[in-house]
Amino acid sequence: MKKVSTILSKGFIVVMALITLFPFVYMILASLMTYQEATSIPPTLIPNQPQWENFAAAMKQAPFVRYFFNTIFVSGVTTLGIIITSVLSAFALVKLEFKYKNILVMAMAALLMVPYEVTVFTNYQTIAQLNLLDTYTALILPSLASIFYIFYLKEYLTSIPISYYKAAKVDGCGDLEFIKRIMIPLSKPALFTMGILSFINGWNAFLWPILVTNTKELRLLSNGLSSFASESGTNVHLQMAASTIAIVPILILYLVFRKQIIRGVVKSGVKG
Repeated sequence: MKKVSTILSKGFIVVMALITLFPFVYMILASLMTYQEATSIPPTLIPNQPQWENFAAAMKQAPFVRYFFNTIFVSGVTTLGIIITSVLSAFALVKLEFKYKNILVMAMAALLMVPYEVTVFTNYQTIAQLNLLDTYTALILPSLASIFYIFYLKEYLTSIPISYYKAAKVDGCGDLEFIKRIMIPLSKPALFTMGILSFINGWNAFLWPILVTNTKELRLLSNGLSSFASESGTNVHLQMAASTIAIVPILILYLVFRKQIIRGVVKSGVKG
């Protein structure tokens, strides 16, 4: 029975992995098809002859170089902002004692239950009232802090003995100096994972950028994929080629740093 259970478990994992990977694999295959193959019914799974020119044609369809720059800039700044705000907030929640601390933690935990779609329109109204629409500030400002990453780092910091902080205070070390010299070096795995995951989230952002920008020059990479749709239809094969190009940097980033990401998730996972 144990062998049967093992075989069934592994078989289930393989089946679920294939289901998960199929859309990604088909996207790559469709990027090499002609328009007729990509839109045929029943669908074509393997292109008769790879159309490598689809990638060059896709890059000419829209200003993707500009979209790449915007995405890298916005994702980089928001990632830096999330790391700074998360480090300061998590430090205060773990190492400092202040009035109503537990109430604040519970309130922040409750905010994690609020869906993103509920807050996005409130954020839009705030940005509009500040006359920040169609600017890089509108793209960056609402993403400079994340309650999820604050709790993510908070769980990691609880593993750092409080005696380190007390000993540093006895030696005359200030809070910011303790964060810089002791806490950040000890938290590198968690901070590295936070940086990678938040950068990926910024890279894949779609809804918020399209709400707060009106000009194509400020759109991000995910929004650029809508350039292949028109009243006469969608160039599916070119759209798949552009999607493949857009996902390659993130895929490379994950493959290079996958060990650090997994290590950070294992050590910093929110317990519950």
